[in-house]
Amino acid sequence: MNRKYPHLFSPLQVGGVTFRNRIASSPMAYPDISPEGYLTPEAAAFYELRAQGGAALVTASEGIVDTESGRSYNLMIAMDGPGVLPGLAMTAAAIKRHGAVASLEINHGGMFTGADSGYTTGQDKLRYGPSETILPNGAHIYEMPKEMIHTLVEKFGSAAAKVKKAGFDMVLLHGAHGWLTQQFFSPADNHRTDEYGGSLLNRARLTIEVLEAIRGAVGPKFPIEIRLSSDEYRENGYGIEDIIELAKLIDNKVDLIHLSTGSHSGSFEKTHQPMFVPRGGLVQFAAAVKPHVKTPVATIGAISDPAMAEDIIASGKADVVEMARQLLADPFWPKKVLTNREDEIVHCCRCFTCMGERMKTGRRICALNPVIGNEYEEKFARPASEPKKVMVAGGGPGGMQAAISAAKRGHKVVLCEKNAELGGALRSERAIPFKQDLFSFVRSKEIEMRKAGVEVRMNTEVTPEYVENEAPDVLIVAVGAEPVIPPIPGIDGDNVIVANDLSDRGADVGDRVVVLGGGLVGCEAAIHLAQEGKKVTIVEMLPDVAIDANGRHRPILMDMLNKLVTVRTGLRGTKITAEGLYCADGDGNEEFFPADTVLCSVGQRPLRAVADSLRDSALEVIEIGDCVRPQTVTQAVSRGYFAAYDI
Repeated sequence: MNRKYPHLFSPLQVGGVTFRNRIASSPMAYPDISPEGYLTPEAAAFYELRAQGGAALVTASEGIVDTESGRSYNLMIAMDGPGVLPGLAMTAAAIKRHGAVASLEINHGGMFTGADSGYTTGQDKLRYGPSETILPNGAHIYEMPKEMIHTLVEKFGSAAAKVKKAGFDMVLLHGAHGWLTQQFFSPADNHRTDEYGGSLLNRARLTIEVLEAIRGAVGPKFPIEIRLSSDEYRENGYGIEDIIELAKLIDNKVDLIHLSTGSHSGSFEKTHQPMFVPRGGLVQFAAAVKPHVKTPVATIGAISDPAMAEDIIASGKADVVEMARQLLADPFWPKKVLTNREDEIVHCCRCFTCMGERMKTGRRICALNPVIGNEYEEKFARPASEPKKVMVAGGGPGGMQAAISAAKRGHKVVLCEKNAELGGALRSERAIPFKQDLFSFVRSKEIEMRKAGVEVRMNTEVTPEYVENEAPDVLIVAVGAEPVIPPIPGIDGDNVIVANDLSDRGADVGDRVVVLGGGLVGCEAAIHLAQEGKKVTIVEMLPDVAIDANGRHRPILMDMLNKLVTVRTGLRGTKITAEGLYCADGDGNEEFFPADTVLCSVGQRPLRAVADSLRDSALEVIEIGDCVRPQTVTQAVSRGYFAAYDI
């Protein structure tokens, strides 16, 4: 048959293996491994899911070649651990049984080894890098002796041999993001005067020696991928021209060159493309390297549009498209694209929940995919033993997910939404261009509901009488929340827009805007309006803004606010007039902010009266989402998913 994306789904020979398509699941560390650094069944299930979804290559992360001197954070795969092999073999087999090529990333932290956090056990817990230096946190880094360099080169080879022994088809050398081999290649870090420092060739020497050791350990046909950062974004660091020269040097030593970007610190938003930048922003680096090498080249960076991925391959910018967060949001992206179901894709919304949660609790989750972090349990999910009639009241993200999960378990499900449109609070996201991937979640879930057999009734308000007439066995109450409207004079004026209504009243927004409320919703709306050319001020009662943003998204958000928006904290709104907003500080001092439009974004209030009225309307009633308490999309989707398993 004729494929819609023929180049994306053409095979590719990489060393001694054949990729079934040009889509790779790039390395993502999974924290649920043993304290000794061994892969667990939960970790294997995490990687297996992307193989089931149709990716050609699935790379597990991150194998540390010397835990004593190079572990950069606590939970890493200990390649030199005496009991590491069974978990490796289990993971390789889990990936391969679905037709994907299984690979493992190997690495060493160099000067960013976590010695001061107790992650290493070596004598005196010293840390070594290419040159002696003091890090910004005060840590003393010692110049790595040649004897240690030679030992580590051997350990990279030993680790690669173990990768092959475990049954993996491929190995990836992590030479990017500020780790050991990049440190040696970087003129900002490497000030050596011996054969490992100075010229580009000398700075590349460690990378070349490691690759030669890996090749010696795995043989001529076993594919080797190397991940490189195309630009360090550092004073005295290297850029793409140096990487082109490095790629030429290793052209005959590797089978796939993977172009990422960034260094260890200060460039997170460059390596991990946020929602505020155009998708596919790193493709330029692969396109710059590709004409200079014979080796296939891979690109990465916020790619979720199938047409973009097809163009990357068809136009020769790269040979492989690698994805990480997109394959968390939707592991089945490849199969959906292959079978012309692009409208069912759940697009990664670049919210950084996956990374922010790791900072907070150590867990790996996804805001839009409740299976992530629960892959192993999902393998044992079974249809309901007794199918029931289930009614869901509310078509927001939690209600839609509950309906889908219940229907897939075999229940007969009806979802009722009182409005003419699904999505709940997500409906307001359509006004903001950089939140379109989140708004598209509504469309994909609507399609998934209908395919799962959910009957959707729009413009249908669920009342106790309606429930009694329908007589469901189970009622899931997901009626959501309503905006909090502060009781201040003028709040009902024509120049006041509630944040939830921004998508419908965008044309009414004037040139000068004051956002009343500095939570995440208000801050993102402020950035959007500023990008449209409005003069925007945020007024917040608390000492800081965006405190409800996760730890990875917030720094980038704050940087955007600092560039585009005036932020005033410690002020509460007291009166709105046609001319603007009056505020007062804690001492009662008044301040006036001229504005054509006041955007009210002070929070949400659960629709408790509605939920309470439905409490006894069915034999079993389950409340989820914002009607319980205001929640994030992550919490609503997760609760909806698991509520269905409680039936």
